[in-house]
Amino acid sequence: MDAYGIYYAAAVFLLASATDKLDGYIARKYNLVTNLGKLLDPLADKLLITAALILMVSLHLTYAWVAFAIVAREIVITGLRIVAASRRIALQADGTGKIKMVFQVAAITAVLLRNRPFSFFTGIPVDQVLLYLALALTVYSGIHYIRTNYRRLELF
Repeated sequence: MDAYGIYYAAAVFLLASATDKLDGYIARKYNLVTNLGKLLDPLADKLLITAALILMVSLHLTYAWVAFAIVAREIVITGLRIVAASRRIALQADGTGKIKMVFQVAAITAVLLRNRPFSFFTGIPVDQVLLYLALALTVYSGIHYIRTNYRRLELF
């Protein structure tokens, strides 16, 4: 991918992330929240993040194990949501999951932009710091989500 292509990829990624946020805002504002939406909205988030991570690995912008760890968490949580939905239980995203998503979007954007504009001001790889912080939050939020919901699902 050429230098401009990565900027377009980052712009499309940010636009998709923003429309997801807008969709949630509109659903809440006009009381259009549904159980199906509670299931599909996080799934769309996971697909967006997964696609971006696959792109990043293919461009050698991150290690495959980082992408795998994030995607694995997303698959596990999606599996739990599907089990819950089959039992007519709607599990909504909580605050830790929302913070995780913000950090994932920020990290992916910074990595796609190859640490710009941060590299103009500092030699610190802010993109990588954000990525590993997003990874840590992803793992933490997954553990938190399972702990919070396992009794409702009677998994253990």
